Amino acid sequence: MSLLLFLLNVLAISLSGVLAPGPVTAAAIGMGSRNRFAGAIMAIGHGAVEFPVMILLALGVGGLLAWPSVSIVIGLIGGGFLIFLGVQMFRGLATMETSAMPRTPGSPLMAGIVLSAGNPYFLLWWATAGLVLITRARTDFGVWALALLALTHWSCDLVWLTVLSWTSFKGSVLLGPKSQRIVLAVCAAAMLGFGLYFIVLQVIRLAGGVSVS
Repeated sequence: MSLLLFLLNVLAISLSGVLAPGPVTAAAIGMGSRNRFAGAIMAIGHGAVEFPVMILLALGVGGLLAWPSVSIVIGLIGGGFLIFLGVQMFRGLATMETSAMPRTPGSPLMAGIVLSAGNPYFLLWWATAGLVLITRARTDFGVWALALLALTHWSCDLVWLTVLSWTSFKGSVLLGPKSQRIVLAVCAAAMLGFGLYFIVLQVIRLAGGVSVS
């Protein structure tokens, strides 16, 4: 397989994960209603977590991501942060004036970092599909292929999150505060839903006897 064909495979596999709806998508839309650059800033935060994960996997420590204790702790922390964001968004919507622009709480950079590091499915993806790509890049093409893999994958995140935040920002300007309230309410509900799902899933795993030691 040529390097170009390999990178096309990376692009296709990356898009399958990037385009899937999730908490980062909801946060990019919610924060993008106030800041058109929120998606790009979130992508930087996402990369601050993702690039070190790629390096660790390339160094052979990918087994850590599969430890039940790691995924449980990550799920609980990430779920709690998502619930916090969702509650704060609903509180802002409840207290805002009809003509005022609601403010999505938190920093886009911090949201990108925490929502990535606190998402157990993010680490699961890298421990499975991502690890396969990293292994192929390292064994078939060398270190430069690893760098190109990282840039190709992160570029998908950057473009998609930027599109989401710009679309949300333009929509809030064109459609007005009422429509924006609806969009933000949906995003807040999505964050609460993902947060509760992450926490309940880990509680069920603990109740089933999964050790956290």
